[in-house]
Amino acid sequence: MSTHQPSAARGGKIRAPLLFAVMAVLIGFEGMTSGWNGAIGILNMGLISAILALGVNMQWGYAGLFNSGVVGFIALGGLAPVLVSMPPTPGAFAAGGWQILIGLLIAVAAIVLAVWLNGRLAGKARVLAIVAVLVAGFFIYRAVFDPAVAAVQAINPSALGYLGGLGLPVLLAWPVGALLAAGAAWVIGKTALGLRSDYLAIATLGIGEIIVAVLKNEEWLARGVLNVNGIPRPWPVPYEIDLQGNAAFVERAAALGLDPVTASTLLVKLLYTGLFVAVLGLLLWAAQLALKSPWGRMMRAIRDNEISAAAMGKNVTRRHLQIFVLGSAVIGLAGAMMITLDGQMTPSSYNPLRYTFLIWVMVIVGGSGNNWGSVLGGLLIWYLWIKAEAWGPQMMDLVTANLSEGALKQHLVDSAAHMRLIVMGLVLLLVLRFSPRGLLPER
Repeated sequence: MSTHQPSAARGGKIRAPLLFAVMAVLIGFEGMTSGWNGAIGILNMGLISAILALGVNMQWGYAGLFNSGVVGFIALGGLAPVLVSMPPTPGAFAAGGWQILIGLLIAVAAIVLAVWLNGRLAGKARVLAIVAVLVAGFFIYRAVFDPAVAAVQAINPSALGYLGGLGLPVLLAWPVGALLAAGAAWVIGKTALGLRSDYLAIATLGIGEIIVAVLKNEEWLARGVLNVNGIPRPWPVPYEIDLQGNAAFVERAAALGLDPVTASTLLVKLLYTGLFVAVLGLLLWAAQLALKSPWGRMMRAIRDNEISAAAMGKNVTRRHLQIFVLGSAVIGLAGAMMITLDGQMTPSSYNPLRYTFLIWVMVIVGGSGNNWGSVLGGLLIWYLWIKAEAWGPQMMDLVTANLSEGALKQHLVDSAAHMRLIVMGLVLLLVLRFSPRGLLPER
């Protein structure tokens, strides 16, 4: 027994560096075989995915909270660069922007008044008062809100048609994205965290879909499915066209044997890599400190046995709300970073398969409860998700090489597009079978 434990500890210490080294080799191999532009692009989205997995791991790995609406918090974070960094639409606030804000305040006031009446009245009087307040508030809200929205959306609808933003630096939008997601998490948590855990899963699922639906349909806010393009880049990331017009940069690129287009794209992606590594490193440092602190031990004690923790005087619901808000803030931060990297806001791209299920696969495969495992899972699963799209047709061509032309061969070839899902399911099954606690299990 005494000889086994040190060897197991040494194995655990070696496993993490070894797996991260394998991940580095995969990225390096991708760069040497398919080009460094693609490899660094995979790395950048992998870093953002690692931050997303880190946020979900805070909720699930620390406290056992199942968030099935991750996509909604990502979407809220993605809204922040639009609201903060895009220039304001000329004439939008004069046409109806202030009226839209007044309409939203009326709706909030009606809900607050209904909640207040619910706690002050009883019996039929309470029901009648709440119904009257909500119905009256709805009609007043629509009377104020609808004409204002029509006026804003009529302003150059082919290119604008929305309020725009504040025109501030995009780096400021990242913490704002975290705050938007944290605010939504607080509202959901105050409602659902006092109930059974399955109610939280249902609530987050529903709220996530509602948030995405609002972003798709409210064109005055972020142009809906028309998308917002041209989101500014963060400092110090330049635009490729500016670099290509810089004689000194072109000369240095030529000295390295690179054409200006390739060199400018590589530099931009590497600068994004530096920003994302800095943010991930800061979050990982803070998460590790928190996990090893008395607060982290308390959260894991609550996760493992809520009844015992409550008997020890711990406010379980309050701590659950705390970690749920913190995890959602990290998810919202990653959502803002993702939109900044893309340079556009596309609400129709937010789907639960990509932005909820895949993030959960990253956490499970990496190792829930282990921050380093979440980072590894984010990088590895994103790499496999991207490469599976290219591997699918190649594998199907190999499988069907000796088949005669017909319905079966055509069906298999058409199924190549679903190879991503097959690969993700296969990876998840293999990890759960041979390493059920993940590649880097919680100690």
